[in-house]
Amino acid sequence: MKKHNIETICIHGGYAPGNGDSRQLPIYQSTTFKYDTSAEMGKLFDLASNGYMYSRLANPTCDAVAAKIAALEGGSAAMLTSSGQAANFYSVFNIAGCGDHIVSSATIYGGTFNLFAVTMAKMGIEFTFVNPDCSDEELEAAFRPNTKAVFGETIANPALSVLDIERFAKAAHSHGVPLIVDNTFAAAVNCRPIEWGADIVTHSTTKYMEGHAATIGGCIVDSGNFDWMAHADKFPGLTTPDDSYHGVVYAKDFGLGGAFITKCVAQLMRDFGSTPAPQNAFLLNLGLESLPVRMQRHCENAQKMAEFLEAHDKVAWVNYPGLPSNKYYALAQKYLPKGSCGVISFGVKGGRSAAEEFMAHMTLGNIETHVADSHTCCLHPASSTHRQMSDEQLTAAGVPGDMIRLSIGLENIEDLIEDVAGALEHI
Repeated sequence: MKKHNIETICIHGGYAPGNGDSRQLPIYQSTTFKYDTSAEMGKLFDLASNGYMYSRLANPTCDAVAAKIAALEGGSAAMLTSSGQAANFYSVFNIAGCGDHIVSSATIYGGTFNLFAVTMAKMGIEFTFVNPDCSDEELEAAFRPNTKAVFGETIANPALSVLDIERFAKAAHSHGVPLIVDNTFAAAVNCRPIEWGADIVTHSTTKYMEGHAATIGGCIVDSGNFDWMAHADKFPGLTTPDDSYHGVVYAKDFGLGGAFITKCVAQLMRDFGSTPAPQNAFLLNLGLESLPVRMQRHCENAQKMAEFLEAHDKVAWVNYPGLPSNKYYALAQKYLPKGSCGVISFGVKGGRSAAEEFMAHMTLGNIETHVADSHTCCLHPASSTHRQMSDEQLTAAGVPGDMIRLSIGLENIEDLIEDVAGALEHI
């Protein structure tokens, strides 16, 4: 079969209607599925045949969209979750438990950091956080005998650091563990981490993939490349019998391409139930159809805005990987040659009070915590999400009082620049 390009996969991937079938992916809005005999259903509970029994575990609409995202990332299998946070939790908890250890980049989404450093720590999983710019020696020193994975973000939210995927993959593989990469901001269109050595890819599909701030969701994609049996002692959950499913051994019975996702569905979705709604999967699929076109516009708009801000005399600094002056520019050119994302952070001269004045005069930019959708979103963390911190604490957390985060939408860039220019004039 011909290997299609991303633009074509976004339209045709995951669902191929037959003669007389619905052209658009149907919504299977049903909790359960009917069978003629108990024996047929029994095979499903034994994982001995394919099919659907209960939508907490799997649903045809959700599976079709997951298959599309797997194709976009170049993976072997995928599953949708109810949120990106659930996707990141499942991706780690599927291979790590009490007494295990994970190496993670320190510059990751704050919600994920809290999940790892606080909630999963209570479950007995310890995390070592490393600067993504650390030396090879510092990265090597972070590993332990009980390390089970390495985690990072292609483009960190909101730090906008770019992960050196090849380097982190090499380090992970030298210790016999997989690299998990959250690819939310690059959205598969601008970077496919599997091609650079990543083994598992996650997404908050809430962001660019859905693209319209209408649905929350997540996705996990398995590359099908990591050999679990070659490191059987590290991953007993995949390489030894699962008594809750009649002794199935996932790595043997489902192979490299299916073991990780099958276990994730059969165990974690069964027990935790972070189930995506079929209606949300349907809306996500609509978003995916226009993803390449939208991402191109997001990146073009953000690049022009970043250049405008960098040249403005009331702007103290600009952080955007597409600027030649940015410390991650070289990595962005390597991993993200078509563009990085639509998110920019910058600081205004005059500090916290000047930033608050700027926010008060934005008209097109919606003041909200969201990023990566069709509307331009604007946030001043010091007066909103991080308002409990002092100026000293804000600086230590990498969120200085003068910092403004802009998520550039799909509006006309001349209108956006005019709006930002007008707000800057009030400082």
